[in-house]
Amino acid sequence: MRNTKTLMLAGTILCAAVAGQAHAQSASTLDTVVQAKKLRCGIMLDSPPSGFRNASNEPDGFDVAYCKDMAKALGAEPEIVETPAPDRIPALVSNRIDVLIASTTPTPARAMTVAFTQPYMNYTTTVITTKKTSVKSWDDLKSAKLGGVIGTTTEQLLNAQVEKGWKDTGATYTGFSSDTEAFMALQQGKVDAILQATAVFNTLAGSGQFPEFVSAGLAPNNDMVSIAVKRDDQQFLNWAKLFVWQQKVSGRFDEVYKTFFGDSPVPTLNAEGVNF
Repeated sequence: MRNTKTLMLAGTILCAAVAGQAHAQSASTLDTVVQAKKLRCGIMLDSPPSGFRNASNEPDGFDVAYCKDMAKALGAEPEIVETPAPDRIPALVSNRIDVLIASTTPTPARAMTVAFTQPYMNYTTTVITTKKTSVKSWDDLKSAKLGGVIGTTTEQLLNAQVEKGWKDTGATYTGFSSDTEAFMALQQGKVDAILQATAVFNTLAGSGQFPEFVSAGLAPNNDMVSIAVKRDDQQFLNWAKLFVWQQKVSGRFDEVYKTFFGDSPVPTLNAEGVNF
């Protein structure tokens, strides 16, 4: 009888331990952030005006402001974690950040690993070249030396074009680890053209940092980007989606956009005929 009771007690303890472990594993980032009063945001800081370091070497930009607004709504302090483009998804999966606010395009492939909100920003894409090249439009890229940042949708676009036939007309592609490296490669003539968000190009042109850079028109790529959270965290995803909606309907999105992107028309966050 004693052995039976002992086994029953051991089984009860084991079940309780397993249940406790399952509860810990299923705990939402939403609860963790609220309890810790800290929100770790993964943000690219080499992509102005979305993310950059200001004159005081402090994180700044549209995505940084978005993180601060999100943290405020959660009653938490924001912690900006610099996250280069190739490390965006790994940083979230490995729990180095709580949320990814880093101009990340939601794709079916990425959605197998993380979960996305509806778009929080919409970027048109500009072909950037220099005054020394013969690149005048998108069509001229079919025989140019192309560059981009590893792991981005613009890299996927260029590589797809190269494979579809541009390689037969002389086009090549080189990937770089950051926007800064891509800018330097273009400046030094290592590549003839790169693709970048129009708003980023406008900021670069206004800064005077790269006076030789010129626009060669738009690329056929309208890039809507989303906030990402851990794939199975439905509670935090629901909250983040509501937050994106609230930013827009409250007018805060328009306010922050104009702060960092100037008086250009505020972009729409939806595609006609499609409900995200």
